[in-house]
Amino acid sequence: MLEGQQRLEGQQLGRLEGQQLEVEGQQLQEVGGAAAVGGWRGSSCGRLEGQQLQEVGGAAAVGECVGLPCTVVVPKGAPKVKCDAILSYGAELVLCDPTPASRKDTCARVAEETGKTIIHSSDNYNVIAGQGTIAMELLDEVPDLDAILIPTSGGGMLAGVSLAARSMQPKCQVYAVEPVGKNLQRCLEAKQMLWPDSPSFLNTVADSIRLQAIGHLAFPIICDNANSRVFTVTDDQMIEGMKLSFERLKQVVEAASGAGVYAALNLINDVQPMARKVGVILCGGNVDLENLPWIAATTSY
Repeated sequence: MLEGQQRLEGQQLGRLEGQQLEVEGQQLQEVGGAAAVGGWRGSSCGRLEGQQLQEVGGAAAVGECVGLPCTVVVPKGAPKVKCDAILSYGAELVLCDPTPASRKDTCARVAEETGKTIIHSSDNYNVIAGQGTIAMELLDEVPDLDAILIPTSGGGMLAGVSLAARSMQPKCQVYAVEPVGKNLQRCLEAKQMLWPDSPSFLNTVADSIRLQAIGHLAFPIICDNANSRVFTVTDDQMIEGMKLSFERLKQVVEAASGAGVYAALNLINDVQPMARKVGVILCGGNVDLENLPWIAATTSY
């Protein structure tokens, strides 16, 4: 399941803007996304307790591989395809109200009742290290990348990728891509977590990047290693990026990946010096083919 990712050259996309797009095909993982690499590293810690409790679905597949009982806490209204996949890997699915506070409280309650170890979906050093392997593989293949774009939610992938990239290729800039309402650039420029004390889930078609605030462990790593410039993408622009990936790359990707594709083709050109070789991470674990966002461009929350 984790024997390396497939790198796709986005030639049909890149030549539209005179760029070379290097596309990391995480959607070709068995679980359809990058959650497994973080979950694998995080689960190695949880296994010391004999069982684990996770907030995302990638660890369900990892738990099955290593024989580790797993409970996954998911907000109500999450894509059915995600919930079905979690159950198919033999994990227990627990639904919570669609707020970060409810997810945190539900995890704490289940952990107390079962004795399981909580592994946060992004704000966990082992998970962050696992996500960093994405950059290692991409830079092994393309060591002269100018930039990597990371659709960002809780910040685990952004922290891991930016830390690994800075170590391997300091000239490669790592940028966050966010939905409207996250306001990450303001926080990075101030080097302060300026979100409300009770951050929310954002109203966006991109289920996997709905969390408004970056985690407390991930935030300082991001401040030290990622570029403070952040690209904000609307729902309509994410959908445009999804369609381009479907049509030109022939890859089924989710809305968060559409955000990265759109930013690579339309927004990063404002950065000087211009990034000629751009890495984009694709994921597809949250694609619901019965409810594609251009068919019903509203969230289920």
